[in-house]
Amino acid sequence: MNTQVAIQMAQEKGLDLVEVSPNAKPPVCKIIDYGKFKYEKKKRDQAAKKKQVIIEVKELQFRPKTDVHDFEFKTRHAIRFLEDGDKVKASVLFRGREITRKEMGHDLMQRLIEALKDHAEVEAPPVLEGRKLSVIFAPVKKKAAPKKESSAKKAPKAPKMESTDPASPA
Repeated sequence: MNTQVAIQMAQEKGLDLVEVSPNAKPPVCKIIDYGKFKYEKKKRDQAAKKKQVIIEVKELQFRPKTDVHDFEFKTRHAIRFLEDGDKVKASVLFRGREITRKEMGHDLMQRLIEALKDHAEVEAPPVLEGRKLSVIFAPVKKKAAPKKESSAKKAPKAPKMESTDPASPA
C-alpha cells in the first residue's frame, strides 16, 4: 500500500501509522495508537527485566603450596557459591620462582575439579595467563524430577446414596 494512503487512513481513524518491522522487504507498518503501543512495550520490557537472572563470578585464589585444610575450606566456599547459582573462577597464583613448578598448580586444579564435579561443570579448562592459572566453573543445572501422583492424595469417591423413595425398586 502507498505510504500516503496509509497515513490518510490512520488520520481518518484518529490513530497513528507505526513502522513495526523496518528491515522486512517491504517494511511492515500498522495503524495503532502509538501511546498505547509505547506503554505496552515498556511493560513487556519491565517484565522481562524482572525475570532476568544476574550471574556473578566469584573468585577463589590458591597458591601452589596451599595446605589441605585451606584447600578444603575454599572448596566448601566454592560449593556454596555454586549452589547459590554463581559461577566460580579458581586461580592459582605463582609468585617468584614458583612459576617453574607449573605442574603443582595443575595438580591443585585437578584436585579442585575432582572435588567440585558433583556441583559444577568446567566451563573453561585451566589456562595459564602470565603468573595466574585459572579455571571457570558453572553450576550444574538440576533436572526436575517427574511428578508422581500417589494413591493416598487422590480423593476417595463418595458412596452412592440409596433412594428413600418407597416406590423405587430395592
